[in-house]
Amino acid sequence: MATIGVQMMMLKSPVEELGPFETLRRLRDIGFRAVEVSQIPMTAENVAEMARAREELGIDYAALSAAVEAYEGSPNDSLTTNFDKIVADARTLGATMVRIGMMPFSAMTSHEALLDFCHQADQLAGRLADEGIGLHYHNHHVEFAKVGGELILDVIRAEAPRMRLEIDVHWVQRGGKDPVRTLQKYAGLIDLVHLKDYRVGAIDPTAFDALRAGDLAAFMAAFTGVVQFGEVGEGNLEWREVIDQAVASGAKYLLIEQDEQYGRDPFDCLVTSRDNLLALGYEGLL
Repeated sequence: MATIGVQMMMLKSPVEELGPFETLRRLRDIGFRAVEVSQIPMTAENVAEMARAREELGIDYAALSAAVEAYEGSPNDSLTTNFDKIVADARTLGATMVRIGMMPFSAMTSHEALLDFCHQADQLAGRLADEGIGLHYHNHHVEFAKVGGELILDVIRAEAPRMRLEIDVHWVQRGGKDPVRTLQKYAGLIDLVHLKDYRVGAIDPTAFDALRAGDLAAFMAAFTGVVQFGEVGEGNLEWREVIDQAVASGAKYLLIEQDEQYGRDPFDCLVTSRDNLLALGYEGLL
């Protein structure tokens, strides 16, 4: 049975303010017990607090996050330079999956660079498999561009066959593909799914001031920039179809993520998502 949880990148500020244990206690109190860890500094102190949350609160760590190669300011550990630490952290927290949140920016510069990333990721997937840990790739929209008539995501699948997938349904939609059909297409390869809605927001009122002032370019930038990251159930995705297909495709964890909260408290956003999921009848997955 799949479990609905939370992507902790939403909770970076609470973790900084309260620490991981208290943040996870609040998360459990609003009805979530599973998390995916990303953009949380994996210091010895933080890992110890997360381990305590596992023992005392029953927190289930779906996956940890890692980059293939770290860049300056990278929020996650690097599989290239921190491999043993990542494995040790996963064992401490009981996580059997590591996920790559995005290909390196350098891999986007050419097809050859993309292939280099794929081959490096596949080798790392093999090393992690030897440790009993699966490696998973999280998509954004850029993976739905075509290279030589083939989707970049399909290139990644073909060239890194030992790496599995984490499908983010918002970014699938933003990439011009249907989330349900995409989940169907990759059935059997998906252990992790990100739940966030695709919301069309209002045009910023200042854009109309720009239009009246004759700045059509500024107005059009606002006009085309209305897509938002929504709480589950607050946008346009068909959630019954998405969740039912995610489960049918083999997902073990469905993780709520909202990259931007637009001034709302992240816990309040999660309560909204939770309430909408309960209204849809998914209390058995929480």
